[in-house]
Amino acid sequence: MAVLGNPDMLTRKIKLCHINAHITCRLCDGYLIDATTVTECLHTFCRSCLVKYLEENNTCPTCRIVIHQSHPLQYIGHDRTMQDIVYKLVPGLQEAEIKKQRDFYQKLGMEVPGDIKGELCNIKTHLDHRNGDTKSEDTPNKEAGEEKAEEDNDYHRSDEQVSICLECNSSKLRGLKRKWIRCSAQATVLHLKKFIAKKLNLTSFNELDILCNEEILGKDHTLKFVVVTRWRFKKSPLLLHYRPKMDLL
Repeated sequence: MAVLGNPDMLTRKIKLCHINAHITCRLCDGYLIDATTVTECLHTFCRSCLVKYLEENNTCPTCRIVIHQSHPLQYIGHDRTMQDIVYKLVPGLQEAEIKKQRDFYQKLGMEVPGDIKGELCNIKTHLDHRNGDTKSEDTPNKEAGEEKAEEDNDYHRSDEQVSICLECNSSKLRGLKRKWIRCSAQATVLHLKKFIAKKLNLTSFNELDILCNEEILGKDHTLKFVVVTRWRFKKSPLLLHYRPKMDLL
């Protein structure tokens, strides 16, 4: 149940069922998970639902506007704000989803990614505080020391990391001196374009295309999305190529 209103005025309680239409996916009728928005019309869906739908369609499932004639997946983007809203409004949804992801990785015998571990720890801490668990007086100082040590040792917080090999497949550009990099799975293709452009002293990152399996990647794709959709059954590192936009393979 949501509570709306000015703190100085009477609050008004709204039942969750009254706003379900705004926080559910039209494709699966469930609450939004990994909320993803179509940039052309701003309609939002679960990422997995939308990606599956766009494998055979190029229009928005809600308004039927053409997203892109041939590459609709390049015109969708993760909507972090909407996902945060959904998780705050629906009790237990985030915990349940992270548990599903953890169980999925464990069932396959794979290591649970760092971001999921971090979320589980944050949720446990939040629940402990909400349940009124007390701590000794020296706990805050101890936690501050541990937090500082963690910051010193982990420059990427607890984000899931992706190993990448960036190779040039054009004679018009030089290769990077260090083509092996490791960065957050939440980084986007646009971040890589800016990184490469800076290293090669290009006038604009818009001069570049980045490809995976000979397919041009959309600038808003996260590296996690690229790994899941185009590198799922291949070994690390993720191999990406870059070239000038007008260059032909």
